[in-house]
Amino acid sequence: MKSIRRTSSLILILLAGLALIFQPARAQSDGPLAIVMTADGPIMPPMLEYIQRGVEVADGENAEVLIVQLNTPGGSVGTMFEIITAIRASNTPVIVYVSPKNAFAGSAGAPITFAAHASAMAPETFIGAATPINESGENLNSDAKAKASNAVKAAIRPYLETRGAEALQLGESMIDEAAAATVDEALAVKLIDFKVDNVDDLLEALDGFTVQMSDGPRTLNTANARTEPLAMSFIEQLLLFLTNPNIVFTLFSIGAIAILLEISSPGGWVSGFVGVVCVTVSLYGIGLLSVNWFGSLFLLTAFILFILDIKAPTHGALTAAGVASFIIGALVLFNSPGAPQFQRVSVPLVISIGILIGGLFFGILIFALRARHTPIQIGVEKYIGLAGTAKSWHEASGQVQVESELWSAEAVPDSEKIGKGDKVEVVEVQGLRLKVRKK
Repeated sequence: MKSIRRTSSLILILLAGLALIFQPARAQSDGPLAIVMTADGPIMPPMLEYIQRGVEVADGENAEVLIVQLNTPGGSVGTMFEIITAIRASNTPVIVYVSPKNAFAGSAGAPITFAAHASAMAPETFIGAATPINESGENLNSDAKAKASNAVKAAIRPYLETRGAEALQLGESMIDEAAAATVDEALAVKLIDFKVDNVDDLLEALDGFTVQMSDGPRTLNTANARTEPLAMSFIEQLLLFLTNPNIVFTLFSIGAIAILLEISSPGGWVSGFVGVVCVTVSLYGIGLLSVNWFGSLFLLTAFILFILDIKAPTHGALTAAGVASFIIGALVLFNSPGAPQFQRVSVPLVISIGILIGGLFFGILIFALRARHTPIQIGVEKYIGLAGTAKSWHEASGQVQVESELWSAEAVPDSEKIGKGDKVEVVEVQGLRLKVRKK
């Protein structure tokens, strides 16, 4: 009996232990899930792919909410519309949270915030300035601006009308007049739902909150929700990195310089390969950024001038003109009037790279000029005039070292007497024998 009771006790203890081990895991898996994304950067195709992936993951894991922490200066209107489409097609409620402090849902970021199933902002954040601009970064004319503004307002109106007349008025003024609002101003007119300090406070505020989904209203259960971060993939980060105009310009400049070096001194492959890779990668960003292609004419002119100065030297005149054309072209290409600040290339960077290119080609030019004025020497003729040292000497002949080579030598008739260790000058080369004179 004792053995039976002992065995039973051990079994019960084991079962209890197993229960304790597996209970937390079961409770965790059964609890509500909140997937948290960090959308920090311009509204460009890589950001779209990131958010689309977040929606797919949230739907696949049956998450309670998908939280998008947004901090953006704006971006492409076309990409904005696609992100809105992805948000509204989500089976998981998407919550846009403008954070951290001093974050900004600017330009295209504002309509994305409005289109979320619920929205929140952290203290000291801002939203607005959503006036559309054209693909060159310039302000639209009156007709085009009206059409673009009306399209954006039509897209966000269904989400703002439910928030009241004041929210609709403020939201539309952000598009028509580039108005911006603080978190308190947005909350006062119910343009957003919550003002919270962090994600935990947001989840607490969302608990019991009702959102409107495509299949009807849904009350959120986020109490004690576990959070699961969803970071950008390496490829998404890389592609977003390549939309930075300063990075794009730097890569393009490096690539162009490398290709020009290959053209000016053909025969290798490293320079040309590096140049092609850099230019190809930069073209991805150029294709997405707001650029004025008129600037490309100045850039092309600059590179033609650099090549001409190498092939037909003008003592740097064409190189100087090329540097000026390069700087003007870069500024015109990326810094169109009205272009958003985040799509502008740094002026000091442009000037610095322009000067660097000028210095490089001046160096190439000087080298080329020296090479042209240097007499061509082939074979043993190159030794004439060189200095050497007598390593051994007897009477009028011996051995001398010229550079790193040891030669048989004899003194010319008018030479002073030569001894071991004396410095000599090569006067003539006769076969494998030098004629030298004491220096």
